[in-house]
Amino acid sequence: MTDSPREHDRLTDIADYPYVAVTIQTTGIHPSTGRLLTLDALTFNDAGETGRDFHAVLNPDTDRGPRHQHGLEADAEGQQFSKILKPLDRLIDGRTLIVHDTPYTWGFLVAEARRAMTAAARANRSRGRNRRRRQRVGHVPTPERIIDTLATARRAEQDFTDIRLAAVAGHDAAATTERAAQPEAETSRAATQMLIELYRSQDEHSSYAPDDLRADRFGLQRSEVRVDAAQAPRLHHNSGFWRRGEQVRKGMEFVVAPETRIDPDELIAAGVTAELNYVEKLSRETSLVVCNRRHDLVGKAMHAHRKNIELVTDEEFLELLQDVAEPADAPEPAAPSQHPIPNANNRSRSRNAQGGKSGGKRRRGSRGGNRRRRGRGSNNRNKNHGGNDSQKKES
Repeated sequence: MTDSPREHDRLTDIADYPYVAVTIQTTGIHPSTGRLLTLDALTFNDAGETGRDFHAVLNPDTDRGPRHQHGLEADAEGQQFSKILKPLDRLIDGRTLIVHDTPYTWGFLVAEARRAMTAAARANRSRGRNRRRRQRVGHVPTPERIIDTLATARRAEQDFTDIRLAAVAGHDAAATTERAAQPEAETSRAATQMLIELYRSQDEHSSYAPDDLRADRFGLQRSEVRVDAAQAPRLHHNSGFWRRGEQVRKGMEFVVAPETRIDPDELIAAGVTAELNYVEKLSRETSLVVCNRRHDLVGKAMHAHRKNIELVTDEEFLELLQDVAEPADAPEPAAPSQHPIPNANNRSRSRNAQGGKSGGKRRRGSRGGNRRRRGRGSNNRNKNHGGNDSQKKES
């Protein structure tokens, strides 16, 4: 089967410009609760030459937030994502997608595409007798690979504390009045060009296959290894904090910070294989944190330091996994109290345990029933009194 002229032109365009850089602005950091505000894209080749461009302002159906964050005017009109999904598919499908922070950017693209597809499917099912035209909004984009410039900088152990695109690219990321006065389209296109510049300056890029990524509970697109490890059942009891000079034990909880040279997926898979428990969010029950950074701590490493949780490098962690001890004995559960404090959960059970009594007194029924019984008693007494009087008169 021969390709249509339109598809042939698209494949030719992909061969000339095999990469597409995408930058976005959103109402929040989680795709499950936030919405897309703007999307800007540029296709380019290895020489840095740009081809097709794409820009869209979207209607999030919610508050956009303060103007200084996104540059949009209060009366700026936006499109529904369903209206731009087909053109976006033609732009991304078959190309290598370049983004800064894959879980965030790819997470929002997938979440918005699925919302649009779900809404179209619902509308198609409810067409009824009107026989309206069937909606075809497009599909989740299918890039060949996804390259993450932020992950690439972290694997290269680049020294930065600000993960924003401008800071990682070596530009001034501070907000200025001049930048705030620029139209949103200009600042978005500048960010996309900056992303291309950062990509071309990096080596040994961190990349992902789209099929290997899956949404976590926040909608962030992470690797299946990571999502499965966070949802896996616990095989052993947590033995508590790990201290230097000790063996790690099965069941200990570990967290992997982003600041590692080795791919976090490799570290997570090794820890799970050794029967340690992986957790995404650090807590006071975390045993250790894998992080190569030792100064200007941020994020998970900073919170671990504040909670007196040990930090180990990625190589130290893999070495510790060579000799893993058995889990410590789990503490015996505390015996339940024989006199629980009454609350909404146990109040009814405590009444049942007392044989249906409450406060040592048996309930005899509703107040209305008592009144009726009292009323019948008074009528009987009146009848009796009346009978006595008639007897006295007769006597």
